[in-house]
Amino acid sequence: MDMQGSRSLAITQQQAWDALNDPEVLKLCIPGCDKVEPTGENQYAVGMAVKIGPVSAKFSGKITLSDIVPPQSYAIGFDGQGGVAGFGKGKAQVSLQPTEGGCELSYTVNAQVGGKIAQLGQRLIDGAAKGMAEDFFKRFDDEMQRRYPAPEALVAEAPAEPAPSDAAAPVASQGGVPVWVWWAGAVLLAALVLWLR
Repeated sequence: MDMQGSRSLAITQQQAWDALNDPEVLKLCIPGCDKVEPTGENQYAVGMAVKIGPVSAKFSGKITLSDIVPPQSYAIGFDGQGGVAGFGKGKAQVSLQPTEGGCELSYTVNAQVGGKIAQLGQRLIDGAAKGMAEDFFKRFDDEMQRRYPAPEALVAEAPAEPAPSDAAAPVASQGGVPVWVWWAGAVLLAALVLWLR
């Protein structure tokens, strides 16, 4: 299965990179995600619940980052297991490009799935992957608006809330996993598990 897409974000490239490297943001924004933990250099364990059609499963997986070029891009390798429901594995390329109004997040995903979920059919998988992507971006946009208010709101709140960007800065130095990595992994897992028959 191959999938690609892009989304405009109303924040700077650096703000998006910092937020996408915050495991807490990822857990908040990825539907069904309950765990994002570092396991080694550029490696993370992730846990999430996925429901596609009649099949529900708890997936545990591993994400490995490579070809990292902050704050522009990296590659993601994903391998997830959902017990009898099936498995998903694949790779994704993610990039952030600055634009006049913020930045654009683009991704391409190549994935394989097997097991019970793979028997559900392409239309159901496509619908589930699209729904997860839309849900992720809505949550991510809401969280970014909360962290990085519009300039008018910043002027009004500057004395009371001096450093919304400072809260995200320490996260970037911790080497967390970008949100879009988890999102891409989540979409990849859902789509992979359901795509192959």
